[in-house]
Amino acid sequence: MAKNSASQGNPDFDWDSVDQRGFGHGYSSAERERLENVYGETLSTIQEKEVVKGTVVGITDREVILNIGFKSDGIVSFNEFREIAGLKIGDEIEVFVESQENAQGQLVLSRKKAKVITAWSNIHKSHEEDLVIEANVKRRTKGGLIVDIFGIEAFLPGSQIDVKPIRDFDVFVGKVMEVKVVKINNTNDNVVVSHKVLIEKDLEEQRQQILTNLEKGQVLEGVIKNMTNFGVFIDLGGVDGLLHITDISWGRISHPSELLSLDQKLNVVVLDFDDEKKRISLGLKQLQAHPWDSLAEDIQVGSKVKGRIVNVADYGAFLEILPGVEGLIHVSEMSWSQHLRNPQEFLKVGDEIEAVILTLDRQERKMSLGIKQLTEDPWNQPGLKDKYAVGTTHTGLVRNLTNFGLFIELEEGIDGLVHVSDLSWTKKVKHPSDFVKVGENLDVVVLELDTENRRLALGHKQLEANPWDTFESIFEVGSVHRSTIVSKGDKIAVLELPYGIEGIATIKNLAKEDGSVAEVGESLDFVVLEFSKDDKKIVLSHSRSWQQPTEAEKTSKKASGTKSENVLKEAEKSTLGDIDILSALKTKMEQSEKKAAKAAAGKGDSDEA
Repeated sequence: MAKNSASQGNPDFDWDSVDQRGFGHGYSSAERERLENVYGETLSTIQEKEVVKGTVVGITDREVILNIGFKSDGIVSFNEFREIAGLKIGDEIEVFVESQENAQGQLVLSRKKAKVITAWSNIHKSHEEDLVIEANVKRRTKGGLIVDIFGIEAFLPGSQIDVKPIRDFDVFVGKVMEVKVVKINNTNDNVVVSHKVLIEKDLEEQRQQILTNLEKGQVLEGVIKNMTNFGVFIDLGGVDGLLHITDISWGRISHPSELLSLDQKLNVVVLDFDDEKKRISLGLKQLQAHPWDSLAEDIQVGSKVKGRIVNVADYGAFLEILPGVEGLIHVSEMSWSQHLRNPQEFLKVGDEIEAVILTLDRQERKMSLGIKQLTEDPWNQPGLKDKYAVGTTHTGLVRNLTNFGLFIELEEGIDGLVHVSDLSWTKKVKHPSDFVKVGENLDVVVLELDTENRRLALGHKQLEANPWDTFESIFEVGSVHRSTIVSKGDKIAVLELPYGIEGIATIKNLAKEDGSVAEVGESLDFVVLEFSKDDKKIVLSHSRSWQQPTEAEKTSKKASGTKSENVLKEAEKSTLGDIDILSALKTKMEQSEKKAAKAAAGKGDSDEA
């Protein structure tokens, strides 16, 4: 029935041939090839894992359908297009071909991966071709900012934001900045960008122009961009200069912040510059007249001035009487005392004091000051000659020791010398340190006073009478005395005689009657061989005490036995002062005799044993 109806509409159509041959069998080989070419031109050749462009052909609440010219359309989640406002059919979108066909025969696409790959491609291109790109500042982080370029987060260091230090990064958040890619770390997918390189490029021409026209003495305007302990760095409009702390003010300052502040505009003068190193030294104080040039004419040597201590060194202190005008107070000008001390014992930084000008050189801009001159020189005080007359006794403080003696301070500024030979009548002092220590008090007597040359000779042993006048009659040649060996050398031995004096004996004179040699610590009888009052020297011998004496020696030995009694009898006829001296000698002699008797008794016990 249908066949008959069709035949009526087109009586020439051969329905039997269609049923027998099937669909498409009616084309010739040429027609088939032509149709295949036409169909192939409508399809694109795509590769997996590459980015291609697709056209939006359908949009639902959950998916976006894209035609990439493949045999089938691809479906991408709508979530990957949420940042695109007003997405519509016909828009071209780049997508990443993950797979031409999945298990369901579906083309798998991803816009998210396409964005990442395209972004990194653009980043590498920008880096290689040194392109300027825009970056959206998203947030601040430690040391800089996080920016968005092509959808990738990059790091903008704080030092690369501007040519001058940035103290507040928050002001850039949310803004768009032009940057250049300066570093790519493919391993960690890190990107570093810089805005500073763009500014530097713009400033390079300006910098070259400034350096070309730069001259010493030129006054320029600048802005303080950085501050350190040693000075400030000033931006002169593309080139930096250093204003050293010593060139900020004629006066002394401890830190630039005392007078200057960051971002402050000021005029400075060019002191020096280096074309090769592009270093510029600037000055601020040089724009003002030097304070020395305006120093009042009535300030002369001898004038009293007031000021503030600005520095204390080992050798003295500096007093600032005007900003930029200083004078040195040497430590020797701080006190009349002849013994130098630490200046910090007298002054400290910040003290406001008065001083006297000692020297003044306006051309060299130097001044020396003194503070001891505000008080009277102790050597010029009235009554000094009577106070320290020869023979007067005093107590002083030992200030210094030398090989030849010691210096004693009797009062502030009045020192005297005690020679080593004037320390003791009986002891041979090799060095003053064996007799007294620095800081101890010592009684002395004035031996000589010279006020013109400010010299004072003192003595300690002169506080007592010279016992050698008495010893001369006690230790006569040939007399015998009990003595103890104190020390022995290669040739000489030192002996301790009665009354605390010393004598010497040669080693050969230490021979004992049994053929041995006396040792240190032994107490034996010694015969005086030589006595010298002037040299304070007594030479003795133990050997002569047991050898056969001559008749003269017998007489001398017998006489020496009663020598002490004769001396004491003579003492009864002496003056009151001499009696005191000889009384002391008598006591010493009695102690010595007891000591000798005790030693002899001990020896006897030892022999019996």
